[in-house]
Amino acid sequence: MKKFLLTICAACLLLTGCGSGSDTASVDKPGSNFSGAEVKLGMITPLNSTEEKFGGVLDKIETTLNSDSRHRPKFYDNLQAMVMAVDSGDVQEISVFKSVADYIVATNNKFEVVSNDALEKIGYSFCFAVRKDDAALKAELDKVIGEMKSDGTLDKLINEYITNVDKGQAPPKVEIPMIDGAQTLKVGITGDLPPLDLILPDGSPAGFNTAMLAEIGKRLGRNIQPVEIESGARASALTSKFIDVVFWALVPLGNDLPADIDKPEGLELSAPYFKDNVAHIRLKADK
Repeated sequence: MKKFLLTICAACLLLTGCGSGSDTASVDKPGSNFSGAEVKLGMITPLNSTEEKFGGVLDKIETTLNSDSRHRPKFYDNLQAMVMAVDSGDVQEISVFKSVADYIVATNNKFEVVSNDALEKIGYSFCFAVRKDDAALKAELDKVIGEMKSDGTLDKLINEYITNVDKGQAPPKVEIPMIDGAQTLKVGITGDLPPLDLILPDGSPAGFNTAMLAEIGKRLGRNIQPVEIESGARASALTSKFIDVVFWALVPLGNDLPADIDKPEGLELSAPYFKDNVAHIRLKADK
């Protein structure tokens, strides 16, 4: 599969936090009633933000949630870089989707999920992103997602590839059927969110999102061509027409996030097909 490389900000907003280990410090800012643990944040770089700006966003969220700590973000380009950062002590925790956290912990016994973290209340909706001028494709995707919800197919795929998957094993390869003479949709795959979106060692796409693609292609009568791209290049890959569709995770309204964060111009989002919350990972204390 082709690799689309661009040095731009990452498109997916994944909060990543550093925990209350020995490197934490007291926070007692002038004019603030808060005095507690300050923890660094590792996170995938969101669009339209800086570490300082996003730190202010997290302050608001944690104040609302009555958290006893304050997170200070540090941006990374991909999941692998975040895992290396927490492993090396550059950060003490990383924050990913809960399904991804469960997968990482099950496949690497050095890590554990942090319990009772205030930011775990933040939820994300998973959608497909298409170009704004591709309204017909968005309508087709919305229709298929609705059908899959109604007939139970979506719940079946969630159970098979997320809820009941053996998290200690790599998800199985997903075969995407090909239809002679059918139109091809090029779909961006980052491989950066196991078991949702991952690339197996042989280069084959696998996981829940790929299983979704196989079913959608069958229902639309289209051929699906997975195209491997960098996480940070997803928006540009789509707007430049290198791909036609890409997976997108979005924080719903009401979480104190500025309207422009992780919402690039020129894109439209489909109806959501999966929801997940944030979970934090850290090294086990005895590691």
